[in-house]
Amino acid sequence: MKFTSTTSRRRALKLGLAASLAAPSIARAQAWPPGTITWINPFPAGGGTDTFARPLAAQVGEQLGCQIIIDNKGGAGGTVGASQAAKMKPDGSVFFVGAIHHTIAPSIYKNLDYDLEKNFEPITMIALVPQVISINPAKVPVKTYAEFLAYVKANPGKVNYASPGAGTAHHLAGELYKLETKTEITHVPYRGAGPAMQDLLAGNVDMMFDGMGTSAQQIKAGKLIGLAVATPKRTTEFPDIPTAAEVGVPNWIVSTWYGLWAIKGTPKPIVDRMYAEVVKAMANPKLQKIWLDQTAQVGGEQPADFAKRIRAEIEKWQKVVAAAGVKLD
Repeated sequence: MKFTSTTSRRRALKLGLAASLAAPSIARAQAWPPGTITWINPFPAGGGTDTFARPLAAQVGEQLGCQIIIDNKGGAGGTVGASQAAKMKPDGSVFFVGAIHHTIAPSIYKNLDYDLEKNFEPITMIALVPQVISINPAKVPVKTYAEFLAYVKANPGKVNYASPGAGTAHHLAGELYKLETKTEITHVPYRGAGPAMQDLLAGNVDMMFDGMGTSAQQIKAGKLIGLAVATPKRTTEFPDIPTAAEVGVPNWIVSTWYGLWAIKGTPKPIVDRMYAEVVKAMANPKLQKIWLDQTAQVGGEQPADFAKRIRAEIEKWQKVVAAAGVKLD
């Protein structure tokens, strides 16, 4: 190709334009972090997301030398907060702390005004928590899983289970369980895991297919009974609770995981820095003890691997929703 002065000028103009477009992004990254960063939590305070997000935010904020605020915006199975987060400026001042529930939502809510994969930038999974069948013994008069299954089959539709909302992992864990055991248990949705747990402890509902993040302390305190965990192996913290396979439901394998996203368009250096700080924070012994107490697996997977997890979960729950005929309550 013959280069002329005109060609050179055109190349220079293109390079100049590219540089001018990149300049604001570079400037934002260099000025980061701001004095205050917000992590939007799309569930009410007191739920499983809070259990991990708050101590993690405090540690990451300390490392960055800024304050990270948790902003709880609950409603509609976490989709209200997700919708609001998706509309925030991608300047690194706002991040989104979501959960597995957001990979289920597209199959449940047909008119979402955001797209998890298009409006957010995956950073990492922060915790993975096994699901457990938790019952209030004052409401369900059983002590073992075998007794529970017999009781449910003898009382079709009369036992009810709470969830943090329609379309959450807790809800779908219940629907998957019902498919696998051919039982009928009535779903009662709440506006978050915190309110659902409060009503379970108060005896206003009978049980939950819950994440250990909210049930662990209540089981330890004897306020709830854990009947089975949806994991291939028994957990270290609760070695006496049998696995789903051990009680005859091998396909009931469900974990609730929580993750951190940036708003799509956030400069890559900021996303990379936040990822590095989160991984560093999760190596802190104090945080690791919190995770262990909740029987949670520490996260930290690479952003690309987290993106693959999100895609796989979306496809998995589409099939469960279709098979169970799940509709909004």
